[in-house]
Amino acid sequence: MPKQTGKAMVWTAIDTPLEPREYALPEVEDDAMLVKITMACICGSDLHSYKGEYVGRLKPTKEKPLIMGHEMTGRVYKMGRNVTTDYLGRPLKEGDRIIYGYFNPCGKCEACVTGTASCPHKHRFRKTSEEFPHFRGAYAEYYYLKGDQWVFKVPDALPDESVAPVNCALSTVTYGLHQIRMPLEATVLVQGAGGLGISTAAVAREMGAARVIVVDKVADRLKLAKAFGADHTIDMNEFPTEEARLERVKKLTNGKGVDLAVEVTGRPEAVMEGINMLAPAGTYLSMGLVTGKLFSQIDMEPIVHKGLTIVGSANYKPWVMPKVLEFLVRTREKYPFEKLVSHKFRLEDANEGIQQSLAGKVVRAGLVPG
Repeated sequence: MPKQTGKAMVWTAIDTPLEPREYALPEVEDDAMLVKITMACICGSDLHSYKGEYVGRLKPTKEKPLIMGHEMTGRVYKMGRNVTTDYLGRPLKEGDRIIYGYFNPCGKCEACVTGTASCPHKHRFRKTSEEFPHFRGAYAEYYYLKGDQWVFKVPDALPDESVAPVNCALSTVTYGLHQIRMPLEATVLVQGAGGLGISTAAVAREMGAARVIVVDKVADRLKLAKAFGADHTIDMNEFPTEEARLERVKKLTNGKGVDLAVEVTGRPEAVMEGINMLAPAGTYLSMGLVTGKLFSQIDMEPIVHKGLTIVGSANYKPWVMPKVLEFLVRTREKYPFEKLVSHKFRLEDANEGIQQSLAGKVVRAGLVPG
């Protein structure tokens, strides 16, 4: 008899271990699909949610549990009768590997109509796990994919470890770098060497950066950044003060500063430090400050007198995902993207993965359903 239920690790309260639960598989609507998840990842924003750092958002109670997670990939398990192709028109069938967007822009608001990627209604279909269709998060055996979510077939050449972060980390940084029109032969500084930061190093290099400098305090992450195109790394343990790090950047750039600084730390104190490292006419791109109530004291003098540009970017547009898959195939012998998932845990061991991620012991933790 076909499987009738699916397992999930459910978030019930802030800073509380996830609970294993099981739900009936939903009947699939005509335009939807049910996906069998093959790998999910624990993203930094998931950790912020778990710790209760999203202000005014995502505050579950015992009466309203939630399946966390959004970075994932899987195979088509069941298709609605109207589903025949992916978003590029390629035929889809049950068993095909796919990647898909985890958010749903409404297509009607001012943000959508004017072409930004920041629809304020993009999470309007978020559901508690007690409601149909139950499986609307990554920390589960299944995911219910609505008909208006972007979906693309995955090339056979790519392992799940490379593909699972595509619908968040890699697509987010690719879109962000596309937004700022990085100058040819630019020197790029990346603040943070987690999944987003290491991905930024490789994408910036492929987009024409002449030099990439990565700053972090975890030695293993800095070592991995070198494999992703970083020319120089700055260990915050070796350069413990802002002044020391600024002096190091000045030395590496012959006193000029960097053309682009990218913040993916989620720490507001990084902002002014990065701004001070910019050369005249430089750009500061922030993609990590996502939780709300993150305030940074900013000195406007260098921004005005150096003619700096400050850009915030979140999420991405649908064209990014197939481009990122092509990028992964093209560079699979050049950058070890599969190593970004540095540790793998069984789905039922998600709590261990969360704790090791919070402790900074992993780059990206992967969850693998049994």
